[in-house]
Amino acid sequence: MKINHSARHRRPRVAISAPANSALAVLAATLALAGCVAAPAPPPAPQPTPRVAPAPPATQTTAPLPAFRDWRDAPQTVGSWFYHATPNGGVAQFSNPPSATALLSLRCDRAARTVTIARAGAAPGPLPMSITTSTQTRPLSAAPSRAQTLEVVLPAGDRLLDAMAFSRGRFAVEVNGLPALYLPAWSEVGRVIEDCRG
Repeated sequence: MKINHSARHRRPRVAISAPANSALAVLAATLALAGCVAAPAPPPAPQPTPRVAPAPPATQTTAPLPAFRDWRDAPQTVGSWFYHATPNGGVAQFSNPPSATALLSLRCDRAARTVTIARAGAAPGPLPMSITTSTQTRPLSAAPSRAQTLEVVLPAGDRLLDAMAFSRGRFAVEVNGLPALYLPAWSEVGRVIEDCRG
């Protein structure tokens, strides 16, 4: 008997049913569509963080002058006392330098037995003046003079004068609208007072 080798190695044909053909068609279409879909975009590269310029430094402003709880803590007014004698009694002047207009002067009038306290400054009318020492404070009224000063006249025996002469270290003279004066209680002050009491 003759064997047909070609027939022996043939694979039997498998019949594919219509529903299987449909499924294959759908699968093929899905694969085709999948090939058309773009690959997902790569994540965006990290952006550099913008640098924020530092705020400009605050503008320096002039610091306000400190307020002193105690007048004795305030800096002493710059200057010195100078004494000179006159025929009618001595005069003590506080100024800087000596030839400058006196910020404050004490003038004895021996004939009237008075001491005039004169603060440099001008005003159209009387201004309140206050003198503070380590033992007392006295409110006064200073009258303008033709010499461009504001003046108070006290009897030579007034105890405020003694308080000024013997104040611990200094005394203060304040006039409305003018800088306060913080003056040393030097011997020139007492000398004028003694001139008027002698």
